[in-house]
Amino acid sequence: MHNKLGEFIRMHREGIQPADVGLPDIGRRRTPGLRREELAQLCAVSPTWLTWIEQGRLVSASTKVLAKLADVMRLTAAERGYLFRLADKLDPAQPGEMDGASHSVAGAAIVAAIKAPAYILNQRWDAVAWNRPASDLFVGWLAKPSARARATQANLLNFMFLAPGARALIADWPDRAQRLVAEFRADCGKYADQEPLAGMIQALARESAEFARLWNSQQVVGRDGGTRRFVHPLKGELSFEQVSFSLASGRGMKLVMLLPGQ
Repeated sequence: MHNKLGEFIRMHREGIQPADVGLPDIGRRRTPGLRREELAQLCAVSPTWLTWIEQGRLVSASTKVLAKLADVMRLTAAERGYLFRLADKLDPAQPGEMDGASHSVAGAAIVAAIKAPAYILNQRWDAVAWNRPASDLFVGWLAKPSARARATQANLLNFMFLAPGARALIADWPDRAQRLVAEFRADCGKYADQEPLAGMIQALARESAEFARLWNSQQVVGRDGGTRRFVHPLKGELSFEQVSFSLASGRGMKLVMLLPGQ
């Protein structure tokens, strides 16, 4: 199995400067960032254990050690969550499930009740349901809503990197593409090496060199929403505020709404 946990830790270790964690930067360093011995000392683990983790050996990491690694390496909330998912551990700092309407509604019923563009993604980021405002906005991605919505499964990443019209429709395409891949990596975690995600990722990497480059960069960010801008072929420049929710009705299901900008 590909050593995703070890690669992720090593990448972030090499991105930390000694001064960032209160260590003196003495002498010439053969490798960038912190040495394994330094990170091990800061996390109160043995250098051998850290070496084995980075090499992908079958050693266990406790939640306490993972939390310490996340703190020392100054991981963002998305990066911390990704670290715990790769280690197949539950983050003790993770908030509990939210109560509310998301527990009782899902699928096509919810998007049909929303006036703003809205769609639901599954774990692969296939669109399995969407409303008419979403199909009107996403020219070349979402067909008109119908009973076949679930069977169509138009994939957001395929649209972003393979559809000819995506670069014209999505304002600031290079920045949005980079963030989208980082969000997807954070979302799928260790399941990226399992089907059906593994096959989808490999196929897209073969089709798009840009996706392959961004995927291999190991960047991770949360799907936190924010401003989304479009250049629509009929309506011109449009701006929305994206809001996303996880649905309790299915593993990995996400509701995405694009609310009119101010």
